[in-house]
Amino acid sequence: MAVAMHERMRARTRQLGMSVAELARAAGVNRSFVYDILRGRSQVPNLEKLTRLAAALKVEVEWLLTGKGGLSGDDPIDAGYHNEFVAIQHVGARPAMGGGTVIETENTPGRDFHFRRAWIRNRLKAAPSMLRVMSVQGDSMLPTLEDGDVILVDMNLRNPAPPGIFVLHDGMGLVAKRLEHVPMSDPPRVRIISDNPRYSPYECTADEVNIVGRVRWYGREM
Repeated sequence: MAVAMHERMRARTRQLGMSVAELARAAGVNRSFVYDILRGRSQVPNLEKLTRLAAALKVEVEWLLTGKGGLSGDDPIDAGYHNEFVAIQHVGARPAMGGGTVIETENTPGRDFHFRRAWIRNRLKAAPSMLRVMSVQGDSMLPTLEDGDVILVDMNLRNPAPPGIFVLHDGMGLVAKRLEHVPMSDPPRVRIISDNPRYSPYECTADEVNIVGRVRWYGREM
């Protein structure tokens, strides 16, 4: 099972106990260069800088690119790597599921949630660093989502095409709603829909909403 370059770099950085700042300093590159790779945003990074990163990680650049080069010590991508669990940060913000209710966004994170790495990569095709766990409140997304449900949000997916459930700032507050692009609208508009028929749908221009990410999974206490 193939492992992407950003996963190899993350695994090796963790194995060596290095922070992103320490890795960037050792390689003589900007932290943003390292973050772009770790978040899966840079598929073809500058080779000269990547070679310096490889040296700081004590691996051959070919190992970072393909996983087939040499490295010092044990390979962090072992037989059990795909069955490992990865921690996803739980953030304190609680998206409301009401009619655009203003809520307070808390910055204090909660406990991490752990998901199987292979499920995130193969089923969600997501980068763990771009996932966040949130708890929702309200009743406007009933019966799909209930008050207190836990949702997994992919911040890499911010385009409401195809339609789906997203967390967004709609100008009133942080909400969890179903979004769809309004066809042929100029300027582009987004329709914001509640699954609960008691709440009416409404529309905003695309630049009036700040989409945080698409909801990929939810959990509920019985």
